Amino acid sequence: MEKLQQSHDIELQWHAYELRPRGAPPISPQYRAAIEAKRPALYERARTDYGLEMKPGPFGSDSRPALVGVKYAESQRLGNVFHDAVLRAYWQEVQAIDDLDILTAIAASVGLQSAAFRAALTDPHFSEAVDDDIAQAAAYGLQGVPALIFAEKYLVPGAVPYETLVQVIEEVKSKG
Repeated sequence: MEKLQQSHDIELQWHAYELRPRGAPPISPQYRAAIEAKRPALYERARTDYGLEMKPGPFGSDSRPALVGVKYAESQRLGNVFHDAVLRAYWQEVQAIDDLDILTAIAASVGLQSAAFRAALTDPHFSEAVDDDIAQAAAYGLQGVPALIFAEKYLVPGAVPYETLVQVIEEVKSKG
């Protein structure tokens, strides 16, 4: 997304989505095996298309605390910076983003005050903002990530090559 922002001057707004909400039934061994089988292709695309080496954190991490943390960071005008740091921590630094100490350290590293960040993780206002995003995703019919919505009406589901995203942006811009 950084590359797309730099190359095409787009405004990026992240929205919360929980793949595995608390209380969800356990993932079956067969489904987990299917997910794991797709990871090498995902890692190769990240490497060849974006120059990223992916080494994800623990499988099945509860993303809810990080999502709530992003909402707080947005209120401090550091939403995208914190979001990027959390993504990097999970997908490249093998960190458990459901560990509150790790999240607090990430928050501090981007300029958020640690005590205020920790307090925000239990603030109903930020949790409700996450719920609102999830409800919006459900209204759109989304069932997974990534899912990109351009100009609030064009959906691109799944991990697609950079060139595909460029084509979408150029088409959206041509339509005004």
